[in-house]
Amino acid sequence: MVSGSIACLSLLLVSCVTNKKLTYLQYEGKPTDTIISVTPAEYKVLPYDNLFIKVVTPDPNISEMFNMIPVTSQGISTSEQSADIISYTVDKEGNISLPYAGKVSAAGKTLSSVSLDVESILRNYIADPSVTVKMINNYVSILGEVQRPGKYPIYKERLNIFQALAMGGDLGIFSDRQKIKILRPTAKGNLVKEFSLTDQSILTSEFFYVLPNDVIYAQPLKGKFFKMDAFPYTIILSSLTTVVLFWNIFK
Repeated sequence: MVSGSIACLSLLLVSCVTNKKLTYLQYEGKPTDTIISVTPAEYKVLPYDNLFIKVVTPDPNISEMFNMIPVTSQGISTSEQSADIISYTVDKEGNISLPYAGKVSAAGKTLSSVSLDVESILRNYIADPSVTVKMINNYVSILGEVQRPGKYPIYKERLNIFQALAMGGDLGIFSDRQKIKILRPTAKGNLVKEFSLTDQSILTSEFFYVLPNDVIYAQPLKGKFFKMDAFPYTIILSSLTTVVLFWNIFK
């Protein structure tokens, strides 16, 4: 009777998290099926974004008037910390203010569109300007049941959610892979979406690729209470073993 209780308890402790709950991209179709993923959305600028704008012209003195960050023959001479401060901030109306050029509409546009607009305006004042526009606040935040929660830079344009989670050391064993949430800022407000990473259909979701300022939240499984490194199963099993020992001796 007591031995059976020990066996049941042991089974309970080691079977709280099944393989089905841990496996990514599960699929019931043929192994040869090809899943066509979605094309990642191009990021559109939002109010309060920080933009780095580099203007290059045949005359370096003119270029220096527009560049808040010094440009050398080797490229941009700045650190990430200084770039976060020395940048053009999109105001609440969606505009940036450039020296001599005035306000330029930016919100709701892609970075390439903003670059073309700035070039078009500057051609009224200078000859042959070349403009580069990049995001300064280009990060994704990873929270919850992950190995290393934190804020990580988006180092490439087509960064998918698995690559983002890999920067955080992957999900923890007791993360609920079927209920991952993403918080995404949009022009209409914050959008919250919940999806499963165990289902291969994530490959065709618009949330497969992360965007600047996304927040990924991995919530824990309901059974995390039985986590092996937190639950005092050693004490319980030792106590039951002692009971069984005395039971066998004095029965």
